[in-house]
Amino acid sequence: MKVKIHSLFEYLLETTDAAPEAIVGFSLSASPRLGDYLADLDPAQSLDWNGRDFRGLPALRDHVLAQAGLVGICTPADVLITAGAAEANYLALMQVLQPGERIVIEAPGWPQAEVLARAKGAEIVKVMRAEAQGWRLPLDRLAEAVTPGTRMIFLTNPNNPTGDLLSAAEVAEVVAIADRVGAWLLIDEVYAGLEWQGPRAPAVAGIYARGITTGSVSKALGLQGLRTGWLICQEAGMMRDALILRENSSEIMNIIGEVIAEVALRPARYAEALARARAEGAANLDQMNAWVAAQERLTWVPPKAGLIGLGRLAPGIDSAALARFLLAPPYRTFLMPGQAYDLPGHIRLGVGGGAAVRLEDGLDRLGQALRDWRF
Repeated sequence: MKVKIHSLFEYLLETTDAAPEAIVGFSLSASPRLGDYLADLDPAQSLDWNGRDFRGLPALRDHVLAQAGLVGICTPADVLITAGAAEANYLALMQVLQPGERIVIEAPGWPQAEVLARAKGAEIVKVMRAEAQGWRLPLDRLAEAVTPGTRMIFLTNPNNPTGDLLSAAEVAEVVAIADRVGAWLLIDEVYAGLEWQGPRAPAVAGIYARGITTGSVSKALGLQGLRTGWLICQEAGMMRDALILRENSSEIMNIIGEVIAEVALRPARYAEALARARAEGAANLDQMNAWVAAQERLTWVPPKAGLIGLGRLAPGIDSAALARFLLAPPYRTFLMPGQAYDLPGHIRLGVGGGAAVRLEDGLDRLGQALRDWRF
């Protein structure tokens, strides 16, 4: 089957030329500038591949293990550098999942898994997160959904887009559910490091033989444009299959992305950047919570981690219509409608982006648009 476009990406494509003046719902931290890295870059750097390892720069893979808390548990051979977490997820899903096999996914969740599984002709089983339960993942329903023959479980932690956070005990319970039937368990960790309520859970690649951890420098570090992420797994066959598929897609990594990501993940620099992102995110989250509390037509469950969450609109407001209303003059503000997550009564709210997204202006304009909305 063909890979079909998802409504989230379709909306981004449709609105690329809209030139909004403010953004509500930005999903990554403020992005650094190239100049921030020039002192650590070598002008003589070859623009060929890294020349050392097709799996990615060795130093970068070392840093990936360190930030994931996997030093001494996994080895650099367990890490493959990829074109963002999206490619890492793609490599795992396309190599592991075959037509007719079952994959269990969360909803709402990152839509990539459903799109790719549908293209593969897999059986898709959704486990619904309920807003009334704070968007928690219902582990009892997950256990019921994971039956013998289930090939893969795909989750995000922190959850994208609700900001829910699985604890270490909950991750261990999910591992037990997967292990019971021998399923692969992929947990996408793109928002790891931005936990507001509770610590970061252990990476599944370090606690389960069929565990796959994916991540990137995109969200917490704001380096989305580098297209640099990773796949971590201790199963050598899985890693070889992923490398083979990457060899037939992107083939080798973007050397500049690898080099800058290696600099960004150097322990001292990473700690400083993460502290800054956490401080900015926490301040913006406080602002968002206060703003939502003052709205008559909007509520939300604040994210426990990450930079985005879902706001519930008052009955009768369609999020797609509101998003287009808000994008037009006089508001000129972008937000992602809940249709992107099959939730037309919700909108995505976010606290990332730094000063460039003009969050305060965006919230003022969204508030005015909600007051101006006519049922």
